[in-house]
Amino acid sequence: MGKLFVKNGTPVGNEHLCKGCYWGQFMTGYRESDLLVICVNTDPNLRVPFPVYECSEYRDRQRPDWEQMEKLAINIAPIRVSKKTRGFNVADTLRPEKPEYEPAAIEEEDEESEDVDADAELALTQ
Repeated sequence: MGKLFVKNGTPVGNEHLCKGCYWGQFMTGYRESDLLVICVNTDPNLRVPFPVYECSEYRDRQRPDWEQMEKLAINIAPIRVSKKTRGFNVADTLRPEKPEYEPAAIEEEDEESEDVDADAELALTQ
């Protein structure tokens, strides 16, 4: 026959919860019956005469504390990586647009065209 699970039944096994607890102090002898368990979370310290199944002040011994976690942590700078959308390109640097014509040449042409326009008007008026 297999094992049956009964909800809220008597727990099977006699492994101490205090063995993995930060506050538990264990002393074992050569015989199986030579076992002394002391809870150092209470004041005065308390001898535990039986295997503990559940404890309200249980603190895992293997869990690192805050300073150890900070020491092991890796600092990662937030970097945004996104795909480029097709058809939309963003210029890396902004540069002024190079004109196709020479601004000084236009001014000279403007002066010459004004003289020609003035001569044409004189000819029309006469």
